[in-house]
Amino acid sequence: MDKREFLKTSGALLASGFFSRLATTQTKADSRTNWAGNYTYSTKELDLPNTVEDVRHSVREHSHLKALGARHSFNGIADSTVEQISLKHFDQIELDTKAKTVTVGAGVTYGQLAPYIDSRGFAVHNLASLPHISVVGACATATHGSGNKNGNLSTAVRAMEIVTASGDIRTFSREQLGDKFSGTVVGLGALGVITRITLEVQSTFQMTQMVYENLSFSQLEHHLDEIFASGYSVSLFTDWQNHRATQVWIKRRVDQGPHAAPNTDFYGATPATRNLHPLAGHSAESCTEQMGIPGPWYERLPHFRMNFTPSSGAELQSEYFVPRERGYAAINAVEQLRDEITPHLFISEFRTIAADDLWISPCYQRASMAIHFTWKPEWSAVKKVLPLIEEKLAPFGAIPHWAKLFTMPSAHLRSHYPKISDYQAMLAQYDPNGKFRNEFISNHIYGASL
Repeated sequence: MDKREFLKTSGALLASGFFSRLATTQTKADSRTNWAGNYTYSTKELDLPNTVEDVRHSVREHSHLKALGARHSFNGIADSTVEQISLKHFDQIELDTKAKTVTVGAGVTYGQLAPYIDSRGFAVHNLASLPHISVVGACATATHGSGNKNGNLSTAVRAMEIVTASGDIRTFSREQLGDKFSGTVVGLGALGVITRITLEVQSTFQMTQMVYENLSFSQLEHHLDEIFASGYSVSLFTDWQNHRATQVWIKRRVDQGPHAAPNTDFYGATPATRNLHPLAGHSAESCTEQMGIPGPWYERLPHFRMNFTPSSGAELQSEYFVPRERGYAAINAVEQLRDEITPHLFISEFRTIAADDLWISPCYQRASMAIHFTWKPEWSAVKKVLPLIEEKLAPFGAIPHWAKLFTMPSAHLRSHYPKISDYQAMLAQYDPNGKFRNEFISNHIYGASL
């Protein structure tokens, strides 16, 4: 797909006093949009700091400020009417082999992190379908990959360095905060400006990827658990036609064999005979290697290769989390809307995510299935379809992805987060005057407008 270009790999950090002084000044920019081009930010003011001191200066100088990551959010979660700050120059990566952790600057993407740690014998537990997103932004919004036993990307976080509203530098970790650390990891950018984040790593591993075509939804009624447990990471794609998943992508660790022969049917689905793109008729050049060929974890866990922009044009995205054990019923409920959905849809994807203890994670204390929609850039039409989907999924306790498009009333959304009052109290502690609060946070966390 012909998308806006992703943020490029930053060069070495410019830390001289001259550049530091420049970085603390406001930068006027033309109207800026998110990655997909569907959202235009409400301010042209953008700070581009080079050092932590620059960040502290920016935070102290502004009454309202919002951190901007890789711009992959599809809504106003990173918006500001006053000032935004981008830490894209913070590209440091520090691997601690003894502690089995890696600490990265706020500008580092998974596409930069993965080959670096792999070359030194390490891996992270999972990746999202796109490697181009920033580590900090992904963790702050509970972005995820797939796998029954894999928590979302935030579950790997062990510590964060944050510049709080006072301009002070705080290190948040479980050792320092105890159980309250679970309230900071998925922070939605509301606790302060994250400058560095520390992740747990493990030994590197090899993976294979097999793709199967045309899996009947009827198989999910009796075999949903087995299907999603058939690999380390499993994704099902559908266009909601003919009561079937058009493709099944199964990513397996080589060290967790044995695996089925490549020519074996999978619950009635047939093995692909060539590499496929999730969208029928699109070139698979941008997709990660399939056909059961072993390769590094970071070249199999994402759907798309590091060096490609993976879409066929501007797009919109929505995603809803439901309890995994009710996944089949939820799919059936949405399928009833296929005539309303398909005219505006590129593709849908089903993935599973393990439960976690993170207060504002959609997977808090429940194993989940995520039902994802990649829409054509037709917001006026999609905006009418989303309430229909949300109504169908309401009996299943559906929760939307924080960084994607939804129309769910904020009061209903908050009702699904049992720790929301504790999270509000934490925000009051670290940001008493709402410096990092924007319209999105005010509406969805507090139920009020700025």
